[in-house]
Amino acid sequence: MKTVDVLLGLQWGDEGKGKIVDVLAPQYDIVARFQGGPNAGHTIEFNNKKYILHSIPSGIFHDSTINIIGNGVVFDPLIFVNEINELKQASINPIENLLISKRAHFILPVHRLLDSVMEQAKGEKKIGSTLKGIGPAYTDKYARKGLRIGDINNTQFLNIYKKIKDEHLKYMHSIGFDENNFLIDGISFKKYENKWLESIEILRLFKIIDTEVYINEQIKEGKTVLAEGAQGTLLDIDFGSYPFVTSSHTVAGGVCIGLGISPLKIRKIFGVFKAYCTRVGKGPFPTEQDNEWGELIRQKGNEFGSTTGRPRRCGWLDLPALRYTTMINAVDALFMMKADVLNNIDTIPVCSKYLLNNNYTNILPYDLDDNNLKPIYDNLPGWENLDNFNLPASFMNYVKNIELNLKTPITMVSIGPDRTQTISLSDFMK
Repeated sequence: MKTVDVLLGLQWGDEGKGKIVDVLAPQYDIVARFQGGPNAGHTIEFNNKKYILHSIPSGIFHDSTINIIGNGVVFDPLIFVNEINELKQASINPIENLLISKRAHFILPVHRLLDSVMEQAKGEKKIGSTLKGIGPAYTDKYARKGLRIGDINNTQFLNIYKKIKDEHLKYMHSIGFDENNFLIDGISFKKYENKWLESIEILRLFKIIDTEVYINEQIKEGKTVLAEGAQGTLLDIDFGSYPFVTSSHTVAGGVCIGLGISPLKIRKIFGVFKAYCTRVGKGPFPTEQDNEWGELIRQKGNEFGSTTGRPRRCGWLDLPALRYTTMINAVDALFMMKADVLNNIDTIPVCSKYLLNNNYTNILPYDLDDNNLKPIYDNLPGWENLDNFNLPASFMNYVKNIELNLKTPITMVSIGPDRTQTISLSDFMK
C-alpha cells in the first residue's frame, strides 16, 4: 500500500517547506523528518505568531499528527531542548506526539567545535557552514564511530562519549587549535558541554523507539505519512553544487534510507520552490543579483537565515536548475512560494537557459563556475498585488511559463507568510 508522500526543497534550501508541511499536516497521520539537522530552519506563522523549528517536524502544531525524527537525522539534544522550551511557552507540549529514532546520531559538542576549526582552517575557501556540527557528525557516522540516541541507555554512554571527544581534541591539538579559544553559541566549550549533558536527561522523557518498525507498521495499517525534507536538492551531497553542499541526501531517495521504508511505499512527491532564488553561504549561484534588485528581493522577502540570521543571496528564478531538481526527484506537483515578493515589478527576468563555453544549454552542468556560465533571461510581464481573490493574468502567465518548461503542474501558491495565505490553483487553472 502506497501511503507515503514526500515534500522536498528544489533549490538551495529556505524554500518555505515548513509552512507547506504545516498546511498539509492535517491531511496526514504522521509527519517525519528523514535527514539533516538543526542547520535547517523551518518557519511557520499563524495567529500573528512566528515559530522556527530546527529539529522537530513541522506537523508538531497539530495534536492529532504524530511527528517522527527519523534515523537519517543528526541530532543536537541541547538545541532540541531549547526548541521544546520555546514551544512550551506557546502552550504546545510535543511530548505526546513526538517520536525519536534510536538510530539517529548525536551531534556532540566536539562536533560543533570541529566545524568551527575546519571552517577557519579553510581560510578563503570557506564553504559557509552554519557551524552546527552537521558535517563532523555525519563524518563520524560514516566512519562508524558515532554516538546514537539509543546509546543513552548504555551504561557505558559517558565513557563512549569521552572517548570520541578525546580523539577529536587530540587531533585539534595536533594541528595547533585549542578548544579554549572557541565559543559555541557565545559560551565556552566546557559550559556548552555541561549544558549538552544536562539536556540528555530531558531527552530521556521523550519516546525514543525503533521508528523504522513503527512507521512500517503504520503504513501497513493504511496510515498516511508526509516525509519532510530539510535544505534543498541543490545542496544534496551528490547532486548539489559540490563542495558547497550539506552532508546528507536531500533528494527523494534519501527518504527510504532516512526513515527505513521501501521506495514501493512512496505515492507522491511534492517539490517546493520560491518564485525567485536564494542561497546562504558560498557557492555558485548563476542568477544571483548582487545589486539593487537582489537587495529589493532580500528586504521584501525578509531573506535572512532563520538559523544563522545571515543575509541570503538573492536572484531571479533559474529554470535549468529547477528542471534538473524536478527530474532528480520525479516531482509530481510543484508548490511555488513567496510569489508576493515579486509584486509590483514591471518586468521579471527568468533564466530559461545558459550560455556555457559559447554553446546554449538548458541543462544544469556539472561545473557551475560563474566565470564560464552566463544565464540567458526571458523577460516576463510582472503583476501588481496578489490576494486570495485576485490572481492576475500576468501572474498566471508566469505560472504557466514555469509549468511549460518543467512539464510539471504548479498546484499551490503562497502569497504571504501566514498559513492562511496559501492558495490551491485548481480553481484558477481552467
